[in-house]
Amino acid sequence: MEYLDIVDENGNPTGRVCSRADAHANGLPHHTSHVWIARRRGQSFELLLQKRSMEKRSFPGCYDSSSAGHIPAGGEYVSSALRELKEELGLSVGPEELIPCGFIRTHVDRIFRGEPFRDNEYSRIFLLLADPDLSGLKLQKEEVESVVWMELQALIRAVSDNTIPHCIAPEELRLVETALRDV
Repeated sequence: MEYLDIVDENGNPTGRVCSRADAHANGLPHHTSHVWIARRRGQSFELLLQKRSMEKRSFPGCYDSSSAGHIPAGGEYVSSALRELKEELGLSVGPEELIPCGFIRTHVDRIFRGEPFRDNEYSRIFLLLADPDLSGLKLQKEEVESVVWMELQALIRAVSDNTIPHCIAPEELRLVETALRDV
């Protein structure tokens, strides 16, 4: 069973832990890390999206950040981000390659597969400048159905207009867009 730190409104651990199932059943606040892989194409950037497996409990078949995951109790953002990149995509990178973009809070209260899903995440967002060969990625099939590149501005519009199935917070894309201005 996976255990998570319960965090306060500022993302600080409270000293209490809960199971991942309890966190999502009861909306208990917890940490996650999200990594966006970006590559330059001419004057713009493309972001690598993962399409979540249809077997996922939440948001099956939806587009999401390149890689994301929960922070286990006692864990921290960077090591969790690196672990998820390796597990989900088969990518090994060093911690110095992750560019911190900031934090977001998200709240989801939905029903998936007939069960309530109350997600209350405090997420650290990272950017990774890379151009991996997609055919060389080792996708974790339980998590990731496929990956695709999408131009940043097109993605911002698609998320804003809900023209693609996604579980991407617009404020997360704003953080990534701001970070890309500085590279």
